[in-house]
Amino acid sequence: MVFTQQENTSYKKRVLEASELETLFSFYSQDGPNAAVTGGVGTEELTDATSTLVLRMPLNEDGVLTVDAGISAYSSASSSNINPFDGDGDPDVFDASSGASRSDLLAYFSPSYTHSSDDRNRIWGAKAYVSAEYDYFSVGFGGSYTYLFNEKNTEIALEAQVYLDSWNPQYPIELRGGFTGVVPGYDPDFIPFENENRNSYSFSFGFSQILSKRLQASVVVDAVLQEGLLSTPFQRVYFSDVTDFIFNDFQLADDVERLPDTRFKLPIGVRLNYYLSDLAVLRTYYRYYYDDWGIHSHTANLEVPLKISDQFTLYPNYRFYSQTAADYFFAREEAVSTSEFYTSDFDLSEYTAHQYGIGVRYTDIFTKAKLFVFGLKTVDLRFAYYDRSTQLDATILTLATTFVID
Repeated sequence: MVFTQQENTSYKKRVLEASELETLFSFYSQDGPNAAVTGGVGTEELTDATSTLVLRMPLNEDGVLTVDAGISAYSSASSSNINPFDGDGDPDVFDASSGASRSDLLAYFSPSYTHSSDDRNRIWGAKAYVSAEYDYFSVGFGGSYTYLFNEKNTEIALEAQVYLDSWNPQYPIELRGGFTGVVPGYDPDFIPFENENRNSYSFSFGFSQILSKRLQASVVVDAVLQEGLLSTPFQRVYFSDVTDFIFNDFQLADDVERLPDTRFKLPIGVRLNYYLSDLAVLRTYYRYYYDDWGIHSHTANLEVPLKISDQFTLYPNYRFYSQTAADYFFAREEAVSTSEFYTSDFDLSEYTAHQYGIGVRYTDIFTKAKLFVFGLKTVDLRFAYYDRSTQLDATILTLATTFVID
């Protein structure tokens, strides 16, 4: 007797053939003279080191589980001045206090799952997110759907996300009580925030089209609604119509940043990728951003990957950014106490910025290099310099590696 199984011999390729582990380390350093913690004047010195692990595992032919987890540790001269009096030296807006608020740690965990249809033209996804730091806690969840058609030359993607966050407000030390009576006349009319939650809802629509053998275009539209405590509780504001009060050569706050409890954001991005040759690809990106706080911004990005060998690719890139000021932005001692909303955070001011970057990638498609059960697939090293017209500048160094797990 002969048994045949011809009907079941068709092979379905896995979406992901083997588990992959991606590691990412980044180091960020900045400085500038417009710290929001001290009312728009003072050091913005900050360093941040972030380590991230991303594990992608095929659960079957169609499903992939991704676990993304990371820790970010920062040291900030600016945030140390939430309490400028807890250090060893005299308080100074251009110097860091040595107190506990000088540094912090953020940890996050984000699992996600994607499932592809048999023909690989439909992809469903779901993900969750949780993060915590000393004054902020966030949980989130979302889902996505991607549809490819026209022989996979056209793609439509939909994504929705919700983040439910809560503050543990850390107000400037002088507004927590204890300074009234110590400094003659200082009795600010300070009212703590009642609502300590922040909720964010976002919906994204993406459309991608292969226009020719050399040209691909895509458009992404995001709609984001935020509500709740959108102010940062430890950022001071100084009024032009209120007497200055000084303690140990440090000007005490008149109030903290006050912003509306809703914000609607609408970024629209367009991407064009053009294949120049086997050695070079032209990647361009433009984004227009609008929100109902009065900010309009433009972002333009150009990257030209240059293949210098079978294994090495060079990534020179440039990014330009400009924005208008929010309706509620005031430089130090320009706001008045009768206003409903005000901030001296220069992130909400009018400015332009340039970012110059270079990167190099090593690729081993055969994963010849081994470390125990890990086969090295890619190494990506990038450096960028950021320069903003408000005198803030920053450097960013990132190192990413991808391993295939046998």
